[in-house]
Amino acid sequence: MSIEARFQQSFPGFTLDVDLSLPGRGVTVLFGPSGCGKSTLLRCIAGLNAAPSGRCVVNGEVWQDDAQGLPTHQRPLGYVFQEPQLFAHLSVSANLQYGRKRAAGSAQQVAWDRAIELLGIGHLLERRTAGLSGGERQRIAIARALLTSPRLLLMDEPLAALDLARKNEFMPYLERLHRELDVPVIYVSHAPDEVARLADHIVAMEAGHVLASGPLAEVLSRVDLPIRLGEDAGVVLEGVVVERDAAWSLARVAFPGGCLWVRDGGHNKGATVRVRILARDVSLALSPATDTSLLNSLPVVVDQLADDSHPALALCRLQVGTSSSLLSRLTRRSAAALGLQPGQAVWAQIKAVALIG
Repeated sequence: MSIEARFQQSFPGFTLDVDLSLPGRGVTVLFGPSGCGKSTLLRCIAGLNAAPSGRCVVNGEVWQDDAQGLPTHQRPLGYVFQEPQLFAHLSVSANLQYGRKRAAGSAQQVAWDRAIELLGIGHLLERRTAGLSGGERQRIAIARALLTSPRLLLMDEPLAALDLARKNEFMPYLERLHRELDVPVIYVSHAPDEVARLADHIVAMEAGHVLASGPLAEVLSRVDLPIRLGEDAGVVLEGVVVERDAAWSLARVAFPGGCLWVRDGGHNKGATVRVRILARDVSLALSPATDTSLLNSLPVVVDQLADDSHPALALCRLQVGTSSSLLSRLTRRSAAALGLQPGQAVWAQIKAVALIG
């Protein structure tokens, strides 16, 4: 299962030129600064922007190629904009019915009751949309998009208009959609926390071009082209809660290659969570540390070394087990003192680990 997206479209002072093969399931996040072409690419996939020589194939179904281009209304997609496009004169239920009518004649992929339950909007059905909060309106917009039975869900910065408190309230609904639905999502964002919590695959864009594309953990651990989510380079790992220490309010998270102690986020044992580890919080040693306040120390192997943004610094990619990676930022002087080189076994001492979902 895959999504092909190849488009070239020129605007005054800007050209979109991308050729992507994306996974046909999970959440792909288009990430980059404002004006880099994320929303333009999304609109091309939807058929809202005319890109005559483009190609768009969604899990084997051709939406556009050199011979044809389906208009937007014939593409089985759901589109969620930054501002909810709801009918203010209709009730929530009537807005949802409008979405369901678009799916007439096709298999209902997400049932009415299921969409309402997933987005937590059952108590709002008889209300008019004009009096609802921004977060409630956006949840209704997503439910309506799901009721169209989309084969692809496109989301263009759906949290951009919400303040921090409303974003924090909204994020669990998106995470639940991520876990429980089998509809592929392409999600536009320039917010690091959204990328870290939602993305399975990331496309980093700049000035209309793709800088990097691949699984989240793989792209974030690159040292040749470090993608910074916010203030610093770092990685996101997915793991399972295997132990909770109530006495110290800590939880132990197992991931491929090791375990980490984190602040207890209230997740049950067996829950799948994500943790974020910044490169600046990972130091290196030639032997296991003793008499230290650090809870987390892991045996790792140096994979790659690269210059960082300042000439005094280096960025080191570390292999943990067979399938996980960390980044460490250290001075070039420290790297030389330790004699770091690819293939060398060292210990990673981790100062802080953020549980992000």
